[in-house]
Amino acid sequence: MSDMAEPRTWRSWLRGLQREIPQISPKLAAKRQRQDAILIDVREPHEWRKGSPVGALRISRGQLESRLDKLITDPDVEILLLCENGVRSLFAADSLKKIGYERVYPVWGGYRFWKECGLASETGCLSPVETERYSDQIRLPPIGQAGQLRLKNARVLCVGMGGLGSPAAIYLAAAGVGHLILIDADRVDRSNLQRQIIHAETTLGLEKVDSARQFLLRLNPDIQVTSIHDPLDDTNAEALIDDCDVVLDGCDNYETRYLVSDCCRKLARPHVYGAVQEMWGQVSVFWPSQQQGGCYRCLYPESLQGDAANCNTLGVLGVVPGVIGTLQATETLKILLGLGQPLTNRLLQYDAMTGAFRVSRIQADPECVCSSRK
Repeated sequence: MSDMAEPRTWRSWLRGLQREIPQISPKLAAKRQRQDAILIDVREPHEWRKGSPVGALRISRGQLESRLDKLITDPDVEILLLCENGVRSLFAADSLKKIGYERVYPVWGGYRFWKECGLASETGCLSPVETERYSDQIRLPPIGQAGQLRLKNARVLCVGMGGLGSPAAIYLAAAGVGHLILIDADRVDRSNLQRQIIHAETTLGLEKVDSARQFLLRLNPDIQVTSIHDPLDDTNAEALIDDCDVVLDGCDNYETRYLVSDCCRKLARPHVYGAVQEMWGQVSVFWPSQQQGGCYRCLYPESLQGDAANCNTLGVLGVVPGVIGTLQATETLKILLGLGQPLTNRLLQYDAMTGAFRVSRIQADPECVCSSRK
């Protein structure tokens, strides 16, 4: 009887791949991930919800080849593949090698062994659509998949949907902040449209929060937007601020800013402040738990409020709120992600006439209520 080759079966194919493709241990995979290798969890969404390695990209096996070239443009990057038990990752590695990815390594034992090794995991996940939407942001080493999940789970209260709140909310929604709470008591007026870019002719007369909500959900349907058509006042401020991670202050009057400042100080929430007038604007961050400097009342004592002018009385160049609101969104994202140095204890001022930015220190007022902060 002549010798015959082993029949080509799924199991023989698997044994062949196990011989041909080097696998690495979960601990080595975690080490290489910290050294800029890209770890991809190729399981299905229902499996991710039970947990996934921290910082892993999540692309199901059926979508891997079609989506990888959009997410990874360098074919020489090291790619680590992880499934539940180490089988699907072998077939995925074989496929990627055939289309030109050379440095591809399945993780031996899959996520089951990853957990047994005590390596870091996280619950919750980004959908394939979210992973693609935020791909350029996820590529940034300080953010990655873990940072994007932090944004997805974050809650930001946006006080005011006018000139500052409009660009700020747009960029927060685009960045993937999972829940935006919008509060404003006004309706859209035609005079708003020169600077309040979240509104349009088609929403004239509509409540600003509802106009903004429509825009934001068209931009990013994967986030949650709550609209509150009321003023922020003593009846609702504490509850709303206590239920969020950051307060983005886009209001245009001293009374509301003092209320925001006092509640943020009491509840230890970051207060991202912005203001504009004519051709200038300014931004700061007041964060009681992270600074020894002053609060908003130190910057503007209550005795100064009087008949303070605003955009409606003195006017404003429409792009200036865009600059300041975008800076507020930047500070908010930095706080949520734990990146860089927020503008705590500092006031950034922008002069559109000269194009100059100036940063100055904010000194605590020993007579201010914040001086008794423990």
